[in-house]
Amino acid sequence: MIRIVLAEDQAMVRGALAALLGLEGDLQIVAEAGDGDAAWQALTAHRPDLLVTDIEMPGMTGLDLALKLRDVDLPTRVVVLTTFARAGYLRRALDAGVRGYLLKDAPAAQLAAALRNVHAGGRAIDPQLAVAAWGEEDPLSERERQVLRLAGEGMKSADIAQRLHLSQGTVRNYLSEAIGKLGAGNRIEAYRTARARGWL
Repeated sequence: MIRIVLAEDQAMVRGALAALLGLEGDLQIVAEAGDGDAAWQALTAHRPDLLVTDIEMPGMTGLDLALKLRDVDLPTRVVVLTTFARAGYLRRALDAGVRGYLLKDAPAAQLAAALRNVHAGGRAIDPQLAVAAWGEEDPLSERERQVLRLAGEGMKSADIAQRLHLSQGTVRNYLSEAIGKLGAGNRIEAYRTARARGWL
């Protein structure tokens, strides 16, 4: 039996996925979570074979969960199931140790087969995204990404500095670097560009 924690913030989608996967005789949903923090609690409590997760969720994102799993050396393999067909997301997911990256509009049978493949030690990557992922390099550093994400959420430089334990001048430097690398006119334009390409 392949034991799965399912993390998805949209309750209807989560319920539908759980019902579909529950029809497979060898797949068992041991816990469901509506946000990243609840997913982490479920992962540490159940130590499942697989985490099937969305990318964008309240609290920790799916990529945050993948990185945390890797850092604490839990054996759980991660499969991202998302609507975001963005090459930048896929690259970041692979860098975080994700073993599967599938789109939500894939057929249910394809999802079940992908989960079995990942459980057996393989990978399951949407083929069109795999080709696109290597076409465009993410220019942002991790710290530039953090600062730009917070700026895009409307935080002022002073608040970002306090949140990330940096000086305001350092925050401004990171923002300036990110804006320059993305060829944007300001922080909001840089945020939108980076989000559209899956780099945030």
